[in-house]
This record gives sequence, structure tokens and C-alpha cells, in this order.
Amino acid sequence: MADIPVISNHVLHGMPAFVRHEIGRRALVRANRAAGFDLERLEGKNCFIPHAAVVSFVDTAARAAGEANLGILMVPEMNAANYGSYGRYLLGADNLGLAIERAIAALPYHSTDDRMSVAVVGGELRFSYAFALAGCAGYAIIAAAAAGVLLSVCRSYLPADWRPVRVELDIDTPRQPGIFEDAFDCPVIFNAPEVTIVIERHHMTAASRRAPEPMITIEDVARDRHGGAPRDFLDVIREHILTQVLSGHASLDSAARSMDTSTRTLQRELNRAGTDFRSLATAARMQRANELLRHTNGSIFQVSAELGYSSPANFARAFRKATGRTPRDFRTRR
Repeated sequence: MADIPVISNHVLHGMPAFVRHEIGRRALVRANRAAGFDLERLEGKNCFIPHAAVVSFVDTAARAAGEANLGILMVPEMNAANYGSYGRYLLGADNLGLAIERAIAALPYHSTDDRMSVAVVGGELRFSYAFALAGCAGYAIIAAAAAGVLLSVCRSYLPADWRPVRVELDIDTPRQPGIFEDAFDCPVIFNAPEVTIVIERHHMTAASRRAPEPMITIEDVARDRHGGAPRDFLDVIREHILTQVLSGHASLDSAARSMDTSTRTLQRELNRAGTDFRSLATAARMQRANELLRHTNGSIFQVSAELGYSSPANFARAFRKATGRTPRDFRTRR
């Protein structure tokens, strides 16, 4: 099975709420099902999800809305400041040039298989991003949203009335190219090699317009992201199952769907790695149960529901089998 590229769930910050309010609850349910987990329940949590799940979520939402250009509507919602410690690190730089350098250097703590680069050509600076699944079905939405994120970095340092020289998108020319130029307020070129924001070179030294915040280092990002985005197959699967547990439901079918593969293929790869989905899901649930019992005052009923068990008795039985104690006894002796 090929490597499974993953990305921080922060990239979809605010998107569930956007879909719910602008398209409707039914569309959100369909989009969550396509992604493989409830993204609203992951808001504020720090985890990694497959690129394929991100594409499935936005593509399904677009289809539900009957809006092929959903990515353009999402542009104002996209903001690197919402990307957790990664966003705080890059936007904590003193000037725009340093912010872009930080974005590139810390990218492995944000995603795998994506690329980011900067180049100076004459009097222009080219700030580019390449998504791991560029060109897949539904990618046009991702490309427009990604351009919005790059623009958000620039706008944190440049005047409110600033406009880019142009935006370049690695998608086919749409039927209505004018709406892209209206959204970005500048010329837009299509069929480009990557998503690129082109600005005047002299803006590299522009100072931050944001209010001073506590200083953050790349080591802080590393600690927050457990050393970086997972790359090994088993690490990716474990992270994904824990993400499912955090969203309230873990299943082999939804995991396979999130990774754009078949259930049979995923089972086969897990068997080859010497494990199975049930064992990994149980381990993830017990890890989360330990955290909830130790650090919250939620009732046993609340904890069992949070973990997706059908009843507290089923949860207690599974917990005792895994730890040798009942949940109540564990909490009493912690």
C-alpha cells in the first residue's frame, strides 16, 4: 500500500460550521460521512487526517450545494492563524520574508508530501504551495482555498488595501474565470505548475501588522506535533484511528474510505504489519479512556458515550479486560 499523505486537521478549521450555516446540516452529515469522521468534534484538537479525507469533505459539500466553485466561497474563511502552533510560529516572524521561510521550514510538522517554496524572479516574489493530491477529483476547491491561506500570510504583514500582482492556480481554466479574479482582486492564471501568490519583491521586509504574542519556536511546534506528521504506515493508521475515536466513532469501513482505499486492502496491509483494526481501535479507545478518567470529571456514562460504546457496561467490560480494573476503580486509585 502506498504512503498515505496526512495533514493537520486545522486546515479545515471553521469549515464544518461554514457548511452547516451556508449549505445545511444534511450537507454536513454527508460531508462528514465522506471524510470518515465528525470534523466538528475535532475542532480545537490537534491531530492529522488523510489528504483524501480533506478532499472528500469539501468535494461532497460542494456537490451537496451544487456549487462547483465552493473553493472561491471558502477563500475569506482561510487563515493560517487558525493552524495551531504552526500558524502561530510562522506569523510570529518579524517580517513577511521570515514568515515565509518559517512556513517552509516547519511544513513537515503540518503535513506530509506537500511542498512549499519561495523564489525571487526580478522584482517579484513567488510564494508557492503544492498539495500532495493535486489534480484529483475535487482538487479545484482545495487549490482556491490554499491560495486563500497563502494570501492570509501576506495580509498579516501588508497594508489593508494591498493586492497581489497575480494568483496562479494549478487547475484547468474554469467556465467562469472572472469570479476567481473578483475573489482574489487580481489577475488569475490557470494551468500553472503550483498554487502561487506573486507579490512585489520589496514587500519581503514588511513588518507584522498583528499584535505581539508570546514568542514561539520551531521546537514548540515539534513538541505540539509529536515530532512531525506521521509517515510510517502503522503510525498513520494509529493516528487516524485515534482521530476517529476523538470524533466518537471508529470503524474499518470509514477508515478505508478516508484513506481512499478498500476495506479489504486495508485489512490486508494491517495483517501484513502483524495487527488488525480491532486491536488498534481498542488500544486507541483505552488510551483516550485513560486520559478522560484521569483528567476530567465526566461520569462513566459520559466517558463511554464519548468513546462510542453502546452502554457503560460494555465500556467497563472492555476497560477491565485491557487494564485489569474497572473504570471507577481506576479513577479512585489514580
